[in-house]
Amino acid sequence: MGFYIVQFLTGLSDASGLFLVACGLSLIFGVSRIVNLAHGSFYMLGAYLAYTLVAYLPRGVLPFWAAILAAAVGVGLIGVIVEVLLLRRLYQAPELFILFATFGVLLIIQDLSRWLFGAEDLLGPLAPGLSGSIDIMGSLLPSYDLALIIIAPLILTVLWLLLNCTRWGILVRAATEDREMTDALGVNQTRLFTTVFFLGSFLAGLGGAVQLPKGGADLLMDLNVIAAAFVVVVVGGMGSIPGAYLAAVIIGELSSFGVLVFPQSTLVLMFLVMAVVLVIRPYGLLGKAETHERGAAAIAGPLLRPASKRLRLFGMVLLVAIGLLPLFVGSFQLVLFSEIAIFSLAAMSLYFMMGPGGMVSFGHAAFFGGGAYAAALMVHYVQTPMELALMLAPLLVGLLALIIGWFCVRLSGVYLAMLTLAFAQICWSIVFQWGEFTGGDDGILSIWPSAWADDKVIFYYLTLVLCIGGILVLRYFIFTPFGYTMRACRDSALRVDSIGINLRRHQWLAFIVAGAFAGLAGGIYVFSKGSVFPDEMSIPRSFDFLYMVLLGGVETLSGPIVGSAAFTWLLDKISRIDFWQLILGAIFILLVVVFPQGIAGSIHNRFGRFFDDRSDFKDAI
Repeated sequence: MGFYIVQFLTGLSDASGLFLVACGLSLIFGVSRIVNLAHGSFYMLGAYLAYTLVAYLPRGVLPFWAAILAAAVGVGLIGVIVEVLLLRRLYQAPELFILFATFGVLLIIQDLSRWLFGAEDLLGPLAPGLSGSIDIMGSLLPSYDLALIIIAPLILTVLWLLLNCTRWGILVRAATEDREMTDALGVNQTRLFTTVFFLGSFLAGLGGAVQLPKGGADLLMDLNVIAAAFVVVVVGGMGSIPGAYLAAVIIGELSSFGVLVFPQSTLVLMFLVMAVVLVIRPYGLLGKAETHERGAAAIAGPLLRPASKRLRLFGMVLLVAIGLLPLFVGSFQLVLFSEIAIFSLAAMSLYFMMGPGGMVSFGHAAFFGGGAYAAALMVHYVQTPMELALMLAPLLVGLLALIIGWFCVRLSGVYLAMLTLAFAQICWSIVFQWGEFTGGDDGILSIWPSAWADDKVIFYYLTLVLCIGGILVLRYFIFTPFGYTMRACRDSALRVDSIGINLRRHQWLAFIVAGAFAGLAGGIYVFSKGSVFPDEMSIPRSFDFLYMVLLGGVETLSGPIVGSAAFTWLLDKISRIDFWQLILGAIFILLVVVFPQGIAGSIHNRFGRFFDDRSDFKDAI
């Protein structure tokens, strides 16, 4: 019995640290609607600053906790700097562009932390007075775990009093419910957002600082915690602090006991919980439904029209130039351009559901990696020819998208995006842990093209034909009656429902089409690389595709292509330089600030006058 009590208390202790970082994330999102990927970086900074201050101050109970508090305050001030210098400039930009900017902040903090604190993991010091253990019916529980169990409810109580018994808290809750009305009443939202960002960053830093005696500090803390924090926020309900605590406790306890029953479940258990909760309760355990009907408040997208003759001619010239590249570049450049073409198709498939479809996905790598694994498994186990594998891969992934999409299209906004992330992580876990069949972390090797396509130049042309053909087919769908209906569903769901159009059916079909073409891109990718690994289905790969679309721009059809080319080229060139993440993050932030409509959208705004029809130019490029 003592063992199970200790497991229960350990789960509560783990939940406490998770709650601290998640409640800050929930608070920031509730007011500013910012999906802050850099929140995990603030958590990591809290641990590093606490380690530095604890080592500098005299040893003792009071100096230790003073260092913890000072580290959290320091992180809060860093958060204010990020908000004032960067995010404040972007509040009028689309929310996804702000997410892109916070990713740049994450990269910069990652490399700055490596430079300041070193690349080696730091072992956290024991907390003075809490370095021992407590015997519970023959099982030992670290004393510090009890301190963490007490800290979380105390923070929850303080936050409740702050939000419900102070004028500042009333303004925060009002801004959470209706930012436009709060602004109309004369509330200084700039100052309010800054104070909220400070508090949210402070809580993230506090979460990292109090975890120092348990896990130390390392450079992977940011990415390891941010996914779990998002899960907690979504399961509890966006903007709900009590919901975040309840969700943290549930996930902490399930993880604590799940490892006893099925050790491999720890990789995917929280995503399973999130998927189940969102399917049953779309707005989280304690979340509230949005005040407007789904899609009613959406901003209509750009008017898309077929390209003019001049632009079609420009496109033909560009295709001819791409086709002549083997005459002027070497084999390495051909491989790079092939990769750009493959990622362009994958990004275009994501744009198809994001732009015209109005559905954001955080888990598109499930379909890209699914296509790669489908082709690789067919070749590896039944010696399927490359030609047949490339035909079957998108069909099989389309079936996977049919299943996943049936659940996802019932949601909207961040909840839909997070449910796609949950399903993608479940797929990744299956591929990663089913080593007997998929090769696990070792992947599947020796998946090469057929003999006739085993030449780099020939495979380059094959890649161009399939990828450009797939992009043109997706573009064609956008200008069919289905495409126009899909855009109507995005722009005004209420009107679509009122005239008898089945909203979910059209979104479901868009989801399936996007997944199938991503599967085709994945199938081509595995033959270009000769192997496939679970990384192709991981969270970072999903966000790579999202960044490509945002970098190019979501208001133009060429945005995913331009973004894929820019992203792949930048990554290839900069990754060879020391502190390349800092440079890449700075470039991303610069691009977001200078080109808030994306690269292709900015090109339209600057050079559209040279074309006969500006709207045609916007649509065609």
